[in-house]
Amino acid sequence: MSVTTDKKKSAEGGFVEIVKIVVQALLIAVVIRTVLFQPFNIPSGSMEKTLLVGDYLFVSKYAYGYSRHSLPFSPPVGEGRLLGAMPKRGDIAVFKLPTDNSTDYIKRVIGLPGDRIQMMDGVLIINGKPVPKERLDDYVERLSDGQTRRIPRYRETLDNGVSYDVLDMVENGFLDNTPVYTVPEGHLFMMGDNRDNSTDSRVQSAVGYVPFDNLVGRAELLFFSVERGEPAWAVWKWPWTVRWSRIGTSLR
Repeated sequence: MSVTTDKKKSAEGGFVEIVKIVVQALLIAVVIRTVLFQPFNIPSGSMEKTLLVGDYLFVSKYAYGYSRHSLPFSPPVGEGRLLGAMPKRGDIAVFKLPTDNSTDYIKRVIGLPGDRIQMMDGVLIINGKPVPKERLDDYVERLSDGQTRRIPRYRETLDNGVSYDVLDMVENGFLDNTPVYTVPEGHLFMMGDNRDNSTDSRVQSAVGYVPFDNLVGRAELLFFSVERGEPAWAVWKWPWTVRWSRIGTSLR
C-alpha cells in the first residue's frame, strides 16, 4: 500500500470522526433543549421591570411536563402533557400564543383553572379579593434618544406569598378596568408586569385564556443581558453594553 493511499484513508477517517462528533453534539443540544433547558431572549417591554428588552434567559422544559410544544417546531404528535404539573400562581412562563400555536409569549401566571380574575381601577382582583399593592419608587426608563421617563411602580403580593413589581404607565388605562374573567378548566390566565403595555389574557381576541398544553416552560435564570437595541454578538461593546448586574438573576 502506498504512502499516498494511507494518507488519503487517514484523512477520510479524520473527516468521518469530525462528522460523528458534530452529529453527537447536535443530538445532545437537541435533547437538552427539548428535555431540560431552552434559551429565550426578550424582544418587548411587556414584562418590565422584571424582564427587560435585551435579557436572555433559560426556561426549564421539565417544570410543567412535556407537550408537543416542548419539541422543536411543535409537531402534531398528539394532545395532552406527559408528567404534567400545573404552574403556581406568580410563575413566569413561556407559552405558545393560542391564536397561532407558534409564536412564543412570556407572561406571569395570574389565574388558574376556575379562578375569577378582574382589574378594577388598576387593582388586580382574584376570586373577589384585591391583591395587595404597595407604592414603590418610580421606575426610571432610559429612552432611545438618551432621555428618561418615570413610570409609577408598585409591588403586588399574591396570596401564596409571591411578590413582584408592576408598572402602571397610564392611570385608568384601557386595561385597568375589565369584566370578570372566569378561567376555564385546563387553561391559565396570563398577564404582563407592565400592565399598560402588555397584550395578554385580558385581551381575549389576541391572547385570551392559554391552554395548559401550550406551556413551553418556566423562566428560571437570566444568563445574559445587553442594553436595548444593542446586538449580543458585538463582543467589543460588552464592557459598556452588557448589564452585568442582571447576569445570574433568578426568576424564581
